[in-house]
Amino acid sequence: MLARHNDPIAAIATAPGRGAVGIVRVSGPSLAPLIQAIGGRALKPREATLLPFRAADGSTIDQGLAIHFPAPHSYTGEDVLELQAHGGPVVLQLLLARCLEAGAQADPATGAPRLAGLRLAQPGEFTERAFLNDKIDLAQAEAIADLIDASTEAAARSASRSLSGEFSGEVHALREALVHLRMLVEATLDFPDEEIDFLQQADAQGQLERLRQTLVRVLQRARQGALLREGIKVVLAGQPNAGKSSLLNALAGAELAIVTPVPGTTRDVVSQTIQIEGVPLHVIDTAGLRDSQDHVEMIGIERAWGQIENADAVLFLHDLTRWQEDGYQAGDASIARSLADKLHQTVPVIEVWNKLDAVMPDATPRAALAGGSVALSAKTGAGLDALRQRLLQVAGWQSAPEGVYIARERHVQALRRVEAHLAAAADQLAAGAQSLELVAEELRLGQNALSEITGEFTSDDLLGVIFSSFCIGK
Repeated sequence: MLARHNDPIAAIATAPGRGAVGIVRVSGPSLAPLIQAIGGRALKPREATLLPFRAADGSTIDQGLAIHFPAPHSYTGEDVLELQAHGGPVVLQLLLARCLEAGAQADPATGAPRLAGLRLAQPGEFTERAFLNDKIDLAQAEAIADLIDASTEAAARSASRSLSGEFSGEVHALREALVHLRMLVEATLDFPDEEIDFLQQADAQGQLERLRQTLVRVLQRARQGALLREGIKVVLAGQPNAGKSSLLNALAGAELAIVTPVPGTTRDVVSQTIQIEGVPLHVIDTAGLRDSQDHVEMIGIERAWGQIENADAVLFLHDLTRWQEDGYQAGDASIARSLADKLHQTVPVIEVWNKLDAVMPDATPRAALAGGSVALSAKTGAGLDALRQRLLQVAGWQSAPEGVYIARERHVQALRRVEAHLAAAADQLAAGAQSLELVAEELRLGQNALSEITGEFTSDDLLGVIFSSFCIGK
């Protein structure tokens, strides 16, 4: 994709389907001949003009608004033409085909193609050009996709903050401080015989410590932003009729899963994304875990364990009306052993004691009242707020969404690498002048990791992965 970034491109820039308005977008050098062919006249820069869109034979395809954004004052940094027509899919396809046709045809004034090489855009190619032409950095480009894909209001607001440059500004400030410190260290290396100790006078250790403290704050906010974007996968597990489906319905506020007194009603995975304080939680209901000879139920149980093994958190449901039965206790104990064997130790398991409405208060076991456990009634809703707060706690949610910018896991991983390099640099700096080369190298690696976030230091492969996930026309 990068090898062809000089080609002019065109695409439908609105979502598929019918709508009041649809947009066809063209980006490339010198669009004036193409504009003349389609609109029959020149356009004033950045001014919407109502005119007919002409086919090759002069007939009208549609009438709408045309806007010309001359370079470099456009989304991509190139000349951009937007044709706003009625939002029928056939109309938009005709307009797009006309743009491609007109670009290939000879300009009567010059005899050359009006827009040689005009082709359909690849996914994300308009935004990629904005990045390559320094209109936005890589973190802002990703924020555009995150704003489009935001599943909660908090995620949308945070993506908007990242798009406006808040996250990039934090990263640039860190990078500038790191570059300044690296300059001091390398200056000391270049002039080892100078009487003036550059590092002591410049308080290099103090600068490094302040840099590390700032990084901790940025990393914490980035982790919160990644949580807003990705959410966590929460799997409901337990024996049949423990109330897993009822709990899913209660959390979602809708009758998504079938609930009956018959054990084994849930045979397949049922999932729903909910939000708690803006954090998306992907809640998955699974088949009841037990020994079964029913072939269909066995498949459901196998799928349940597959979901559990890939969970970010597990809600282990217990039935308060049956907890004293020997057989039921043995079943829960067996599930607990399997959870311990199959889950990584970092995956939290929340003990949820359901059907609180069906038992007397003095019949509630101590385990249901222990710290970290939640007693509730999926039927009445009692205890649901406590469960929601417990889920936010295990998810690691700490900040109010107003102070968080959206971030991705790659941003978090890059910041963690910076953290490791700065820690190593601090250790080497404490060791004295004999380790200054290692200090400089750790600072260089930390600078590179920061630059990966904004795209100042990155690979073409990474760009291909990022922009290929965008929609066509963006």
